[in-house]
Amino acid sequence: MWGVKPRTPLPPHLAAHPFSSAQGLRAGLGRTRMRGSDLDHPFRGVNLAKAAAHDLESLCLALQTRLPPDAFVCGATAARLMKLPLPLELERGTTIHVAVPAPRTAPTGRGLTGHSVRVDSRDVQQRGGLRISAPARVFCELSTAIDLPDLVAVGDYLISHQMPMVDLATLVDTVERYPRGKGGATLRAAVPLLDGCSESRRESILRVIIVTGGITGVVANEWINTSGGERYRGDLVIREKKVVIEYQSRFHEDPIDFRKDMTRISRLEADGWVVIQVNANDLADPAELLARIRLVLAAR
Repeated sequence: MWGVKPRTPLPPHLAAHPFSSAQGLRAGLGRTRMRGSDLDHPFRGVNLAKAAAHDLESLCLALQTRLPPDAFVCGATAARLMKLPLPLELERGTTIHVAVPAPRTAPTGRGLTGHSVRVDSRDVQQRGGLRISAPARVFCELSTAIDLPDLVAVGDYLISHQMPMVDLATLVDTVERYPRGKGGATLRAAVPLLDGCSESRRESILRVIIVTGGITGVVANEWINTSGGERYRGDLVIREKKVVIEYQSRFHEDPIDFRKDMTRISRLEADGWVVIQVNANDLADPAELLARIRLVLAAR
């Protein structure tokens, strides 16, 4: 009795990661085998075992095998690979952004967005075998995709005093070299607002709202010494007015943290400080938030 011919097993190095059709052929797989029901095809000429993890970096590496050698991953895709703080809609994006140097024609195809751009060797780097925009260039590329507060949040992360991915001088130089066009005004407005002391996306957004609202003297993550000898760090401190503005991302999930926070605020208030607590709802209405902060400052 005739049986169904068993499916040719995928070699282990192809079963776990996306692979190009050319890689499959070199491994001895025929084109019919690569059309098997156990494979997905996220891009033309790219194959992925349905049982394998759909990892963004692996997809980009597979896509790179069918792109020109000078092509590179850019924009929001590069930002996601670098784990930069992005709005949710970009975090969940499925399109892969790739670029080639002008005047080469931008790549096209299902699942990708191609760009033809002016670029020099300083703007592209190798990351785990993948050609990708350098961090400072990603900052520039994002200027057409996100608004000013979010762009500042990305820049703050890149130059963070804790673990910088790029220094401020390199970032400024890249901005100056970057072609002027759409997003240019946002890009150049973001640079003077950057602060490597910021420690979260929402904190950066809050600071941009306050500073662009005309409030001065704001210092990120400054230490405050109390008369009782305690030392606390405020998210945003306006020392002249003895005002602390803090973003609460998760409000007292732990009762121990809740009690510690109560004590901290009480000690600061005993020394004449005012603590303004801000949450996500407040960021959704910047005008009202600014008006509230101005009332507190005026009373000081």
